[in-house]
Amino acid sequence: MRRAGMFVFSGTLCAVLGLAACTSDDAKPHRWSPNPAPRNEDWHSPSSSIMKYDANHDGTLTRAELEAGLKAEFDSFDTDHKGCLSSAQVTAINEARVKADAAAASPLIDWKNQGCLDLEEFSATARSLFEQLDVNGDGKITQQELHPKRHQQRTAPPAAIDEMGSGGGY
Repeated sequence: MRRAGMFVFSGTLCAVLGLAACTSDDAKPHRWSPNPAPRNEDWHSPSSSIMKYDANHDGTLTRAELEAGLKAEFDSFDTDHKGCLSSAQVTAINEARVKADAAAASPLIDWKNQGCLDLEEFSATARSLFEQLDVNGDGKITQQELHPKRHQQRTAPPAAIDEMGSGGGY
């Protein structure tokens, strides 16, 4: 009986040591922090990808910039100049989008069911996203609209100050 116990113990010890050997030296243990690092709001964010249409790179995307960018991008894919992308072209674009960033990829879909994809279908997701992000409806997406948490005014009421100027009263 004692021998069986030693066998189980040594087998468990070998398994634990084997698993420990498989871990990377680069792995950092997760530790709770009362002040975690701020999240990057743009990580895999469709809103960050829409800003590629900001032609003058001023940090504000106008509806005109969006439309011009979508038209130019569509035209670059419409190599046969038919005004409609073939299913093979759409498949290639969708595969490239997934390969670039599967988490934020939005597939192109022939929702009109016409056998090809026109500019309206090509632009639908970006236009819809623009409408959602243009919170104040002025036809522009500003950095404040993209990152409202970064731009919030932090207005805390001033602490009451007593006659001695200590603020504590004691």
